[in-house]
Amino acid sequence: MTSGLGRVWARIASLLPASADLMEMGRNPRRDLLAGLTVAIVALPLALGFGVSSGLGAEAGLATAVVAGALAALFGGSNLQVSGPTGAMTVVLVPIVGQYGPAGVLAVGLTAGAMLVALALLKAGRYMQYVPAPVVEGFTLGIACVIGLQQVPNALGVPKPEGDRVLVVTWRALREFGEAPNWTAVGFAGAVAVVMLVGARWRPTVPFSIVAVVAATVVAQAAHLDAAKPIGDLPSGLPVPSLSFLDLGSLGTLLAPAVAVAALAALESLLSASVADGMTVGQQHDPDRELFGQGLANIAAPLFGGVPATGAIARTAVNVRTGATSRLAALTHAAILAVIVFAAAPLVSKIPLAALAGVLLATAIRMVEVGSLRAMAKATRSDALILVLTAVATLALDLVYAVVIGLAVAGALALRAVANQARFDQVPLDRGDHSTEEHALLAEHIVAYRIDGPLFFAAAHRFLLELTEVADVRVVILRMSRVSTMDATGALVLKDAVEKLKRRGILVLASGIRPGQLQVLDSVGALDLLRHEGREYATTPEAIRGARGHLERAGVLPVLSALPAIEPRTSSEEAAR
Repeated sequence: MTSGLGRVWARIASLLPASADLMEMGRNPRRDLLAGLTVAIVALPLALGFGVSSGLGAEAGLATAVVAGALAALFGGSNLQVSGPTGAMTVVLVPIVGQYGPAGVLAVGLTAGAMLVALALLKAGRYMQYVPAPVVEGFTLGIACVIGLQQVPNALGVPKPEGDRVLVVTWRALREFGEAPNWTAVGFAGAVAVVMLVGARWRPTVPFSIVAVVAATVVAQAAHLDAAKPIGDLPSGLPVPSLSFLDLGSLGTLLAPAVAVAALAALESLLSASVADGMTVGQQHDPDRELFGQGLANIAAPLFGGVPATGAIARTAVNVRTGATSRLAALTHAAILAVIVFAAAPLVSKIPLAALAGVLLATAIRMVEVGSLRAMAKATRSDALILVLTAVATLALDLVYAVVIGLAVAGALALRAVANQARFDQVPLDRGDHSTEEHALLAEHIVAYRIDGPLFFAAAHRFLLELTEVADVRVVILRMSRVSTMDATGALVLKDAVEKLKRRGILVLASGIRPGQLQVLDSVGALDLLRHEGREYATTPEAIRGARGHLERAGVLPVLSALPAIEPRTSSEEAAR
């Protein structure tokens, strides 16, 4: 027990910040402080917008950016990652907020955070690299569509209609707008989105999102536009952490949403950290530490009235592009947003909701990488299918189902591709030390087949059909040295085929069985069927000599010559297997 606890503590200690992280923060403080300021300016409207979209209000977005941003920066596995509320997480949270309210968000955040910490302790971070690129691209495209559609009610200036499905809500919002158009809101949303999109192309380093939001707020206040509904009053400061409104009875029903939040936080955060690594030289994130940091962030943020968070790709990219070199930049971003929460809440409360909708519409559009989508679509039909299915599932169902569907389809197509690589070809008998006449006589009664590639469940039954259709010969030799992998299904199918051939009076011998395949064959009882007189054959010439001996004893062949001694297996015989 003591040793087990010691290992757990050692594992936790390995995930905590090291002295090297603190030293790194002191090397270029000026660049990091400037980068943190820039990221905070970019993050402010996004945090407000995602808080509003989640259903908990702009203050929830700010609280998340401050608390989760600071903890993930300090305990995470990337020096450059910036965390906070994101559009993808908002998509998951909307139905949770609608059904369970703040208590549900708290329960989901605590549970998902604990799951992420557990994944970090289990060293699960490295497995995220196996998510195929078409799934990620389709997932991102679907999220961008959902984020854009979620902004339609605020962009049109209509109350958000009831409903869980974004397509249904969007349709109802369009109908309400048709009955009572609010062109002021449309103008604000459209102007902010256009300024952001055009400005990003003209001057990528200028934070046009904050420029556009400030301009929209000034215009709305100066003109007293009632149609430009503002965010509303914000609390001056963060709430005191409390578990008083946590409904423990709902934890069981919220387990599935918590799994969805944890999976999304892991996927998006590790993807964002990988993007940061790719934009720099010499930076390499620790995936397990990143999961640990995100876990702590997701446990803490809901306690302060926030929502679960993830690593934010757009804010991380801004952080890298503005010269950040350490965690100090992300910590500075969180500190500046905290100052805004305490000192500028009255000003922030006057921002029009339509302006924030424009920010998120532009963000959704910029999430779509047309070049990447075109490359995936042109790569293979399988990649295009996976991308489209994942995107449609994200839009029509939810994010967890979308990822599961994408992974399932990608896995099935990959298995089919691997199974199609398996080959079962007849090969000529090696002449060895046989004369021409003797070789011709052996070829009348012995046939050799070479198995190339994997012999597993996806390819095994095709192999069974081909093997059992062997012509009327007396001995079949299976050359198995090129079998790359074999599972229990492949071994059972091989056993079945050998038994069927033996019932027809055909002896089956095998050569070149690899050591790793002996256990699988033996476990299903197939190994003994492939042995002749208790022996297995290392090379094909040995198997031919064994087959010839069998035929001579059966009286099928005359005793042509004494059998040469069988030499021990050597590496030079590999080609003859």
